[in-house]
Amino acid sequence: MTDNQLLKEKHVEYIINLDKKKEDFEYWVTEHLRMNGMYWGLSALSILNSIDKMNKEETIEWVLSCQQPNGGFSGNNQHDDHLLSTLSAVQILLQFDALDRLNIDAVVDYVVSLQQPDGSFFGDRWGEVDTRFTYCAVSILSLLNKLDKINQDKVVEFIGKCRNFDGGYGCLPGAESHAGQTFTCIGTLAILHRLHEIDIDTIGWWLCERQLPNGGLNGRPEKSSDVCYSWWVLSSLSAIDRLHWIDQDKLRSYIIDCQDQETGGIADKPQDLPDVFHTFFGLCGLSLMGYYNLEHIDPVYALPTKTLRKLKHLNLTWNKH
Repeated sequence: MTDNQLLKEKHVEYIINLDKKKEDFEYWVTEHLRMNGMYWGLSALSILNSIDKMNKEETIEWVLSCQQPNGGFSGNNQHDDHLLSTLSAVQILLQFDALDRLNIDAVVDYVVSLQQPDGSFFGDRWGEVDTRFTYCAVSILSLLNKLDKINQDKVVEFIGKCRNFDGGYGCLPGAESHAGQTFTCIGTLAILHRLHEIDIDTIGWWLCERQLPNGGLNGRPEKSSDVCYSWWVLSSLSAIDRLHWIDQDKLRSYIIDCQDQETGGIADKPQDLPDVFHTFFGLCGLSLMGYYNLEHIDPVYALPTKTLRKLKHLNLTWNKH
């Protein structure tokens, strides 16, 4: 692509048509991720100022149908509950101003039950631990104004154990630094107003080193660029006020080159097929950098800033918009 045009209308069309492709293999092989996919698609439409294109009532009813007896949400009907899909459910309902239809106490009890003595969280009853799940739990409780229900100091202590010598964070103590895990840890500390726990310049340098000569970002050293890191890296840099440390014009060009000019949507790399995951995170990157007059996405909660401002209990101290 020779110019820097964002194909807004094509992206909207691509997203609203995703649920109509029920003859595609990809539709069924990803059915367990439907809640996450719904959040990515809805939030992308919100960034594009087109949330009204989604069938609000039908979506709300489907989301609520996925709540399990234990309070958690599954990725789709007849699937198991998980913190990942529970956060997506809360994020969807919040964007539709439908939190009043949620059994909040049941959700809170579910999340609280998954915290472990060391401050970490299981993703579900099967016992996997990952900093992603810590972020999900803290984000859910923060959005619902129930952070007092967990041991926050233990959460911070666990996150601290996942920090490495390079400033980055892994999924567990001793695990390799990764941009996605770094976002979950910085996001968790930001929500808990504990960003002072971070060596900001060290992690800022590690994050800005994720930019490659083609303008794109990778998740860790020696890996190729991928559009999704336009979120994982930029959100972290934005939260610690180091967004200016990368070449934003080069990154914009990389994201634009990953657009599908025929169908709409954004792919992981130029010339690859688009998907809703990379479409959302590509748009997030452009939003964080302030291009194309897109709706601003909050770098910590991954929700539109205008949506979060409806929650009077939130203190978005990192948000300059």
